[in-house]
Amino acid sequence: MNLTGKCCLITGGTSGIGAAAAVELARRGADIAINGRDAERGRRVCEAIEAAGRRGWFVAGDIARPEACARVVEQAAEAAGRLDVLIHSAGGPVPGSLVDVAPEAWYAAFDVHVHAIFHLARAAVPWMKKQGGGAVVLIGSGAGLRGCLGAIAYGVVKGALPHFARAMARELADDNIRVNSVSPGVIRTPFQDFLTPEQVANNIRNRIPLHREGTPEDVAAAIALLVENEFITGEDLVIDGGQTMRMV
Repeated sequence: MNLTGKCCLITGGTSGIGAAAAVELARRGADIAINGRDAERGRRVCEAIEAAGRRGWFVAGDIARPEACARVVEQAAEAAGRLDVLIHSAGGPVPGSLVDVAPEAWYAAFDVHVHAIFHLARAAVPWMKKQGGGAVVLIGSGAGLRGCLGAIAYGVVKGALPHFARAMARELADDNIRVNSVSPGVIRTPFQDFLTPEQVANNIRNRIPLHREGTPEDVAAAIALLVENEFITGEDLVIDGGQTMRMV
């Protein structure tokens, strides 16, 4: 997909991976609508988008609510006059083991990670069909590929996203709408701030074969690849420095 003049909607686009993807795709020619709940952070990302020479919009909304998903999509598409790309990056940590996690936290995790993309995609796909195709990228996690102690809800919802991508990819292929996911490992964003210095050092020394944490820009480049390459669909791209492939 040539991104020049295309419109991308990015949930969770005000920080971390979502914000990095917004800037990367703007540099490649796209106009960007970012969704989040912090208007000030949204303003700063929009300034970075505009500095890349493209239009940027902040669309406020809590996408854990189905009605907000439809509104966010419509506002983004109406602002640009089209919608070509949907990236679902919104989410956050959900600590707790099977017996410790609060039921409310379990349900809320599904609302923002899984249920949201159901409602977002249902609203976005008709716009993409008008353009003759489109691309959807879901942000999973290495925690969704392997068992992760103390975060069962987070692991389960992130594990659902690659299969959600595969199911949508198969269903939407005839409409030239490609759907993929990425599964990042340890990426240096505020999401990782709970790690102690000792845990960070252990990750780099012993758990990540490339011996460094990833950056939001690393993931943004992978997202851009999946958006632009017109012969990839139904795939999950793991970007974790080799962490989940190692035996020891």
